[in-house]
Amino acid sequence: MMVLVEGGRKMESLPGDLKEAIMDGRIPGTIIRRYFELEKSPFLAWLLQFGGFKERLLADDLFLTKIFIECGVGMFTKTAAEYNRRKDNFFNELEVVFADVVMAVIADFMLVYLPAPTVSLRSPIALNAGRIARFFHHCPANAFQIALPGTTYSFVHRLGTIVRNGVKLFAVGSTSSLVGTLATNAMINARKAVNKSGAEEVENVPVLATSVGYGGYMSVSSNLRYQILAGVIEQRILEPLLHQHKFILSSICFAVRTGNTYLGSLLWVDYARFVGLQKAHELES
Repeated sequence: MMVLVEGGRKMESLPGDLKEAIMDGRIPGTIIRRYFELEKSPFLAWLLQFGGFKERLLADDLFLTKIFIECGVGMFTKTAAEYNRRKDNFFNELEVVFADVVMAVIADFMLVYLPAPTVSLRSPIALNAGRIARFFHHCPANAFQIALPGTTYSFVHRLGTIVRNGVKLFAVGSTSSLVGTLATNAMINARKAVNKSGAEEVENVPVLATSVGYGGYMSVSSNLRYQILAGVIEQRILEPLLHQHKFILSSICFAVRTGNTYLGSLLWVDYARFVGLQKAHELES
């Protein structure tokens, strides 16, 4: 209430979810101050209309920076990782490389969005909701995130976050893979139509197997890596140390996220070949 007075604002001027969280004592005054700061930007004020973005922007003022880092750098690092693993086969496997990059870029946004720490503004779940729904409703957005004063997360609820995000990332990975593989097969078929002499050398990418395989990879490898990155490395280590040095913090986050994206691309190529989704072409003598 003191923050509202300092800002010359009344409770009625705030969005309903924020007002309800204040009345329930679920958020401290620092979050209200951050909301007032974010409102000064027309673009951020527009994003604050969406609950998911509002919860993440209030928890981390570098949330959008991390989105831009992940999506902007992702395409280049993933292409470089593909080349590192395939070497001289890179151009022979260009269709597969294209599928991998498309799948990864589509998924990059969700890999930042889902495990990002949040300020919970959700209303209490309905009393008639099922047991599973109530359980996941009380799970944090990130298994390792720091709880706000007055909020606690049990070990079981933190484990539940890994399961819940894993299911969501499986759906995201499978869908993005479906888009990527369909586009790849379209390119392969177009090449076959133009160059019939080399048609037998190029095989279509298995759509269903690749989609399920990529969904499984994201639900386990990507899920764990990004939860640790957002909840441990950034929120618990980097941000407390460099909170007053935003440029340095952003630069280190850029380096760490770039390395994580590159590592993920390397692991995907190895995983895809290990489970038989992709085959390495033998080099010609």
